[in-house]
Amino acid sequence: MLRVGLTGGIGCGKSTVTALLREFGCHVIEADSLAHRLMEPGQPAYEEILREFGPAILDSRGRVDRAKLGAIVFGDADKLLRLNAIVHPRVLKALEQQFSEFACANPSGVAVVEAALLIEAGYARHLDRLVVAWCTPEQQRARLLERGMSREQAEQRIAAQMPLEEKRRRADDVVDCSGTLDETRAQVEVLVARLKQLAAK
Repeated sequence: MLRVGLTGGIGCGKSTVTALLREFGCHVIEADSLAHRLMEPGQPAYEEILREFGPAILDSRGRVDRAKLGAIVFGDADKLLRLNAIVHPRVLKALEQQFSEFACANPSGVAVVEAALLIEAGYARHLDRLVVAWCTPEQQRARLLERGMSREQAEQRIAAQMPLEEKRRRADDVVDCSGTLDETRAQVEVLVARLKQLAAK
């Protein structure tokens, strides 16, 4: 089984590339979805996050409100580090379990983990290939504003991640998401064909 990582800056097209990878037959694991589940009430990360950040981060149903938590951590590097120290090890453990299950079911398949902080969390070194979704910095900022973020919020989120060009430099493959959806689709189709060839070796 080929273990592939997909990353990129916030607003750079990771979700689009993820959907296309799935469409072209890759098994995709979304680290963000795993993190959501690990922060649900009753999960160990939930209790630790609550102890660390207090009940003000909860919504009316007692669940972690990610917008409230984000407002706290994205303006404070130390708090972001503390949150990542709680969540990342548990996400990595869950990822390994999913990779193992997929490898048993499909030894010559392509499994992709999509995560914004794949490199920052140190997980990229456990993978066979690293794919980066990329767009121009101007497009990245415009997309975040379109999502309803203020300029300050957008800059905080961008600053909390490794610079785009550094991610691009570390990539084995880059998908340029600055053009049309059809252009992105064509790149992903070629990429998946190459990944499937590598997985079959």
